Amino acid sequence: MTVTARPVESTGAPSHPPGRHRRHRPWHLAGLAGALAAAVLLVVLPQAGPTTSADEPGRLRTVAEVWPAAEITEVPANLADGPAYSPVLFLDGGTSVGTAPSPDGTALRLVVRAADGSVRELRRLPLGATPQFGGFTANGDTLAWSESVADEDGRGRTEMWAAGWVDDAEPRRLTTDTGDVVFFNSQYDMVINEGSLYWVAVAPGTEPATELRSVPLAGGEVTVRTDPGAWALSRWPTMVSAGSGETGPIRIRDVVERRITDVPAGPTELVTCGPTWCRVLVLAADGPGRIDLMRPDGTDRRRIGDGSVTASTIDVAVLDRFEVLSLSSAPTSLTNSQQLIIYDLQLDEAIVVSDDVGMVLCRGGVLWWSVGDDSAASWQVLDLRSLTD
Repeated sequence: MTVTARPVESTGAPSHPPGRHRRHRPWHLAGLAGALAAAVLLVVLPQAGPTTSADEPGRLRTVAEVWPAAEITEVPANLADGPAYSPVLFLDGGTSVGTAPSPDGTALRLVVRAADGSVRELRRLPLGATPQFGGFTANGDTLAWSESVADEDGRGRTEMWAAGWVDDAEPRRLTTDTGDVVFFNSQYDMVINEGSLYWVAVAPGTEPATELRSVPLAGGEVTVRTDPGAWALSRWPTMVSAGSGETGPIRIRDVVERRITDVPAGPTELVTCGPTWCRVLVLAADGPGRIDLMRPDGTDRRRIGDGSVTASTIDVAVLDRFEVLSLSSAPTSLTNSQQLIIYDLQLDEAIVVSDDVGMVLCRGGVLWWSVGDDSAASWQVLDLRSLTD
C-alpha cells in the first residue's frame, strides 16, 4: 500500500530565539536538512510480520485491542479563563506544563495545569516582544526551560529558568549566558543531569563546532566545552550528529567517556540516531525506497516496510521501543486528517492510536495529540510507559 505523505504539523527545522543573528547557522541548517528528511518526513508502515488484525486482514489493530487496560485521557483545549492551552510537557498522569495567552491578549503565559484543571502561572512575557518558551525538561520535582524575547531593534536574548513544579516557590533565572543556543524539536534539547542543566549552542568561528553548555541548578557559572562538528544533545550522556550522512559521517559521542561511535551508512541512506537505535531512510531512484531501524553499530537491522507515512517526532524509538507515526488520510474534519500510529519494535507491529488527529507531540514517554475543531477541541494523552509494564 503506497500513501502520499505530508508534513506533520508539530515538526520542523531547529528553532532559534527570536531576533538572534544567523552568522553561524548555515552549517547547522545544511547538515540538518537531510537529517530532518530522514527523521520527520518519510517513514514507512510494515508489510510483513504480525501487523494486521486476524479478523480483518489488512486492518491495523488499535491500542485498545493490543493493550485493553491502556487509558487515553483527555485535556480540554482551553483554560478555564478562556485562552487556548498548548501542552509542552506532561509531568505525571494528569499534570502538564504548557503555554496560553493571557485573557486580555497582551502576554504569553507559562503555566502548570493540574488534572483538576487548576492552574499555577510560572511566568508571563509580553506578546510584543515575540516571546518563546522552549527546551522543556524535568527531573524529579525540577522543571527547566528557556525564555527568548526580542527588543525593539529585533535583537534577541535567551535565558535559562527553573522551578519546582510541585511547590509554590518562585521560578529562578539560572543564567543569561546561553551562547548561540539551538534547539532541534527533540525531548533532549535540554537535559538535567546530576544537578546541572545542559544544552548546546553554535560555537563562534568559521569551522563547524558545537558548544556543550551547562549551569548548576543551584546557580553559578556556565561551563562550556567545545567539540568540532555539528552535534545535538540526546539521552545523557550522548550527543548525536546533526548531519544525515550526506554532509559527513554519522556519529554518536559519549560526553563522559569521550568516546565516538561511527554509524555505518551507505551513499543512498539518510540516517538519524539516538543512543540505542538509528532510523535509516534508504533512497531509491525515484524517491524514498524504504525505512530500516538498526543499532548504531549496524547490527539488528530490520526493514519496517514500503508504505509512506510521516514520523511525528525527531527522536528515534521512544523508550527504545516505539516509533510514533502519522498517516495522511482524506480529511474528515476541517483541521485534522491524520491517523496516529505507533510502531512497537517488541511486538513487530504497527498499531492505531487515533483517527482524525491534528498536532502530535511526545516527550518523556508521554504521547499527546489534538482532536476536534474549534467548537469541540481537546488534547488526548497516552502514557507509553504504561504499555511497557
